[in-house]
Amino acid sequence: MGRILLKNGKVVNEGTIQELDVLIDGDIISKIASGISDASAKVIDVKGKYVLPGVIDDQVHFREPGLTHKGTIATESRAAVAGGITSFMEQPNTVPQATTIEKLEQKFATASKTAFANYSFPFGGTNDNLEELKRLDKNSCSGIKLFLGSSTGNMLVDDEEVIESIFSSTEMVISAHCEDETTIRRNLATYMDTYGDDIPIEYHHLIRSEEACYLSSSRAIALAKKTGARLHVFHLSTAKEMDLFRNDIPLAEKKITAEVCLHHLWFTSEDYKEKGTLIKWNPAVKTAHDRDALWTALLDDRIDVVATDHAPHTITEKDNVYTKAPSGGPLVQHALPAMLEKHLEGKITLERVVEKMCHNPSILFQIAKRGYVKEGYFADLAVVDLENSWKVTKENIAYKCGWSPFEGASFKAKVTHTLVNGHLAYENGVFSEERNAKRLTFNRP
Repeated sequence: MGRILLKNGKVVNEGTIQELDVLIDGDIISKIASGISDASAKVIDVKGKYVLPGVIDDQVHFREPGLTHKGTIATESRAAVAGGITSFMEQPNTVPQATTIEKLEQKFATASKTAFANYSFPFGGTNDNLEELKRLDKNSCSGIKLFLGSSTGNMLVDDEEVIESIFSSTEMVISAHCEDETTIRRNLATYMDTYGDDIPIEYHHLIRSEEACYLSSSRAIALAKKTGARLHVFHLSTAKEMDLFRNDIPLAEKKITAEVCLHHLWFTSEDYKEKGTLIKWNPAVKTAHDRDALWTALLDDRIDVVATDHAPHTITEKDNVYTKAPSGGPLVQHALPAMLEKHLEGKITLERVVEKMCHNPSILFQIAKRGYVKEGYFADLAVVDLENSWKVTKENIAYKCGWSPFEGASFKAKVTHTLVNGHLAYENGVFSEERNAKRLTFNRP
């Protein structure tokens, strides 16, 4: 690769916005300053646009191996770069599940050949793979993933002794899906007694309820405090859970951290009427009160990270009765534009969007040289135009599944360029079919 010079952009980094040029030499940002000139560089004039660090998405499901009719590492990471996401952490509930080091490395091998964005994969904990988990090198992958509540892939970890042993046996970040399975099953049985399989989707958030979420997350947090484990709670969805998290210490010193996903910040239970099973997620989209509380916690730093939980299914699979319709939906292409829309509405500053989607995932997972616009860092960058309205249509959806819960929505902001390790992976709606993605590395002492 050669040299690229981004001219006249407004660089958003570490709480500031400054008009600066960014010179990229190969994979790396070599210089950030005003008035850079370099005759050997390809010049891209981004005047009037904003240069952000590439988004780091700490939770995606790209469906490979075994579920590739829904999506693949190639198709979904390609869609991700259209949304300014330059690094992802893909979850272990594939077929087969990534619950051995051998299966985990097979996913890395696939990504090394096919991914358009930088990649890592957490190791999946189960009721019976503790010894394998103990063999993991703490710098080999993004961390450990535990499903402390049922979800796609049947990886429920429900043996309390095993959970405590896992918490006590690793220094790595343990990312947890927290929903209480007993509560969910009891609620589901109640509604099935009335409706059978065809439960109205409006009851989804009452089946996968606030109680189910709070019971599980509070237990996990209590256990983390007891064992000293490094716990990261995925996709929070309720107001009640917000009291479990702190904002009085810096992120780098937190032992218990929190994530919220775009759909829980955007949709509410009122949207089930229009969107139906297209917005059926686990945990469920809940009430407007819950959404408001999530925003409050995000802005006061009890919640540290915004992610997607991108989890595509085919539209045929989604178009089913309640008990047959799978949970999950595609989001990587539209998460950053949606957060930028909230910025333009005055809900969140641009600097805070970058903090929650770029800086904080880097800090939280101790990722080496990514998540910032800094000299010496990898040139993972997203250029965005905040005055470039567009509408989500089937024709511009990049997901393999071909649909989006945002179809028909209009956004005022657009990702115009995405660079992955200095490679221009996406420019004004056009993808480069070349790849320059790398395996994420970590600085864990």
